[in-house]
Amino acid sequence: MNKQLIQASTAAALAILCTYSTVDRHQATAAETQELEIKFSAAVGEKPFNCGESYSNLGTPAATVTPTDFRFYISDVALIDNSGKAVPLTLKQDGKWQHQNIALLDFENKSGACANGTVEIRDRVLGTIPKGSYKGLQFTLGLPFNLNHGDASLAPSPLNLTSLWWNWRGGYKFVRIDLKNQMASRMPAGKSGRQSSQIAHTEGSHGGVQGFVIHLGSTGCKAEGNTLKPSSCANPNTAKIVFSNFDPAKNTVVADIKSLVSQTNLEVNQANTPPGCMSEQNDSDCAGIMTNLGLPFGGKPPAEQSFFKVK
Repeated sequence: MNKQLIQASTAAALAILCTYSTVDRHQATAAETQELEIKFSAAVGEKPFNCGESYSNLGTPAATVTPTDFRFYISDVALIDNSGKAVPLTLKQDGKWQHQNIALLDFENKSGACANGTVEIRDRVLGTIPKGSYKGLQFTLGLPFNLNHGDASLAPSPLNLTSLWWNWRGGYKFVRIDLKNQMASRMPAGKSGRQSSQIAHTEGSHGGVQGFVIHLGSTGCKAEGNTLKPSSCANPNTAKIVFSNFDPAKNTVVADIKSLVSQTNLEVNQANTPPGCMSEQNDSDCAGIMTNLGLPFGGKPPAEQSFFKVK
């Protein structure tokens, strides 16, 4: 056998071994991980959330409202193992609902009163995790700082929704819940104005919604201008949610609007502030909402959140 033939045979053998090695590694990786989905649902008390449906007995005192939007971002999803360690879920990069370590949950379907939204809904987070025994779930309501400040018109999905974005300095609306009621007709002129000294959330940034809106996002973000990224935010307003007992095969995370607004008067608005709560520390309309999100507010430490529950 000549030298060239020997060299060719050796190269072919090595190529085959490399192919088998790659296949073996992929199979081993697949065997060591498992696909997982974390299911979410939206509710208003004991009733499921539906666009355009009116719900009574919300807030204090009781009010009747019609939700027109319900979306929120979460990040850093992890399961908690039996030793109490949080094991990150590697999110499926689907190019639409999930990007890096963040996911969008969307419960409006652009029908009825939800004209500002999108047709498709999203009620789960998909990913992989090392095989093992897990007993709990944790995630962050909101976006990490490195993904929160940029141009939504240039960002990848699901960060490209300008209806969930304020500006470079303020960043994204981690939660957008819009509630339509009769408050606007009783609100004295000027009460729906903007706060010039804060993030400068414009009238267009909340779609001209008439009623009580809940837009959670970072505040106190300092930058040279609205088109420059800040270096920090005084109030990140990201909430860590932890459930010590959660089985992805059996349980669902429920986001409940009624629980969120249980301590809020939905029919009044603090003078010289935007309608509802836009996360500003000087807006008393945010006090009960921030408390129920498990966030510090008005110099008070965070309390236990009540917006999310396990079903």
